Amino acid sequence: MPDVVFPLDSTRRFTDQDKIGHNRWHPDIPPVATLKPGDSFRVHCREWFDGEIHNDDSADDIRNAPLHIVHALSGPFAVEGAKPGDLLIVDILDLGPIPQEDSGPLAGQGWGYTGIFAKTNGGGFLTDQFPDAYKAVWDFSGQKATSRHVPHVSFTGIVHPGLMGTAPSHELLSTWNTREAALIATDPDREPALALPPEPNGAILGSLSGADFDRVAAEAARTAPPRENGGNQDIKNLTKGSRIFYPVFVDGANLSVGDLHFSQGDGEITFCGAIEMGGFIDLRVDLIPGGMETYGVSENAIFMPGNTDPQYSEWLAFSGTSVTLDGEQRYLDSQLAYQRACLHAIDYLTKFGYSPEQAYLLLGAAPIEGRLSGVVDIPNSCATVYLPTAIFDFPVAPTASGPVTIDPGIGAPRSSA
Repeated sequence: MPDVVFPLDSTRRFTDQDKIGHNRWHPDIPPVATLKPGDSFRVHCREWFDGEIHNDDSADDIRNAPLHIVHALSGPFAVEGAKPGDLLIVDILDLGPIPQEDSGPLAGQGWGYTGIFAKTNGGGFLTDQFPDAYKAVWDFSGQKATSRHVPHVSFTGIVHPGLMGTAPSHELLSTWNTREAALIATDPDREPALALPPEPNGAILGSLSGADFDRVAAEAARTAPPRENGGNQDIKNLTKGSRIFYPVFVDGANLSVGDLHFSQGDGEITFCGAIEMGGFIDLRVDLIPGGMETYGVSENAIFMPGNTDPQYSEWLAFSGTSVTLDGEQRYLDSQLAYQRACLHAIDYLTKFGYSPEQAYLLLGAAPIEGRLSGVVDIPNSCATVYLPTAIFDFPVAPTASGPVTIDPGIGAPRSSA
C-alpha cells in the first residue's frame, strides 16, 4: 500500500484532523505535502458534506444541506519541480470506500446516498419537474449497490473521484470571479442561482489563519463547477486505471481531490446524483515540462479512461429532441434534448410501479450512458439515454404482455420547503 499522505480519522470532523484540507480554490492555500515526480501515494477523502447527510429515511438533511461548506477536498499536494505551463500527469491506481469500515455514520462506511436537491437549494437538471428534496440510501456489498428506497435494482459501482484539479493562478482566479459575477448580475434573484460567488462563511483554507485567511476567503472560488483547472467535472469514467493530464498554473501544481462516488450516471442529473461517499484514492504523479504548449492544452484536462467499467451487453435507450414540454421549438438545444430523453426514461419506468422520484434517483446513481446523438439537423438536436437492462431484477424491455408491476417499497423520502 502506498504511504498515506493525507490521513482522515472517521471519528473527527474534517476541520479537526491533523492535516486540514480545503473547500475553495485559491493559489495561496498552502500545500499539505510535497511529492516528487514518480511518487505513488494514498489520500483519504471525506464525503463532500463532511457527514451532514445521514443513513435514514428522511430527506430533511438533503433539503437543508449546507452548500457553503462544500466540497471537502484533500490537499493541496505540491509536486516538486512543477511550473506553470507544465502538464501534471495523474494516474488513478486504486480507489474505494473507507477501508476496513463497513458500518458507521459516515457515507463510505458501507453505504452512500443520492439526493434530489430542492430548487431552493441548488436544484438539479430537472428542477422544474422535481422542485422538492428526495433521498435514496444505497448499501454496498463488495462492488454492488442496492437501495431500500429504489428496490429491484442492483448494479456494479464505477468508483471515481467527482472532483480533482490543480490550483488556479491569481490571474485565472480573477477571470473566474469576473465572468461568474457578470453571469449572476444578469438575473441576481434567480432560483436556483446562476452561479455561486465567493463566500467567506464556511470557508476551509488549510493552515491559513488571521489576515491571510480573511483575504483568501473573500477571493477564493467555490468548488461547485468544473473549470479550466479540472475541478468538479463528475466524469464517471475517471475510474481505476485512468491517466489524466492537468494544466499547471502555479509552482508545484497544487493538486487536490475529493467528492468520491461509488457510482454515477452520465450527467449526475439530480445534482447530488451520484452515490456519494468518503473513501481512499491511490495516485501517482509525474510531469511533462512545457506540456501545455507542446500539446495545445491551455485549459481543461485531457484523460485516458480506465478499463474497469462494468460490462453491460444490453441496453434500453430513450431519445429526446430540443422541443419543450409546452411544444416550443428550440434551435439545436442539446441540453433540452437530454432533459427530454431523461424525462422519457422516467415516464417509462413509472409504468412498472416506480414513482417519478425513484426513477430520477436511479438515473443519477446507476451507470447510465448519456450521448449527444445529433447536433446538426436543424432545428432539433437529439440526445439519448442508455439504461443497462441487467441492473433490474424484472424484464424491463417492452413486450406484448405489458409491463410487470413491481413493489416500489417504502419509496424515496421527501422533504419540501
